[in-house]
Amino acid sequence: MSDSSINPETVQAYLETEYLVQGESNFVLRVGQFSKSLESEHGLRGSDCSAFITAYNPFSKVVAEVENAKRQKTLTDELQRRSLTFADGIGQHPSNQWPGEPSYLVFGLTLEASKTLGARFEQNAIIWCGIDCVPQLILLR
Repeated sequence: MSDSSINPETVQAYLETEYLVQGESNFVLRVGQFSKSLESEHGLRGSDCSAFITAYNPFSKVVAEVENAKRQKTLTDELQRRSLTFADGIGQHPSNQWPGEPSYLVFGLTLEASKTLGARFEQNAIIWCGIDCVPQLILLR
């Protein structure tokens, strides 16, 4: 992570953030912690990987809600156009000092495809989960 241009305090905030997946059964993803719930979701959806991603607040700069909503709609449209399966989510730091960001947990998105999508939506980072169901912070800058 030392090669990143992202402020270390911002990286630390990403590591501490709780990534809530919303659906029939809500669950929280935490970076570096195995998720039995995610393992179950992967099994139900026939997937061995997933990415937690948002289009909100490009490069962690707060923008107007109307702009964020427009960006998120573009992400939603892209996921639907590609026939990807996804669940609603929200990324929220426990301190609540940064607004929670509506997000998606996208199933079946490889690491490279996740990085490309995150970069397209001007994100500093994404959360990616492989077959081990341990969420990883993937820095994009």
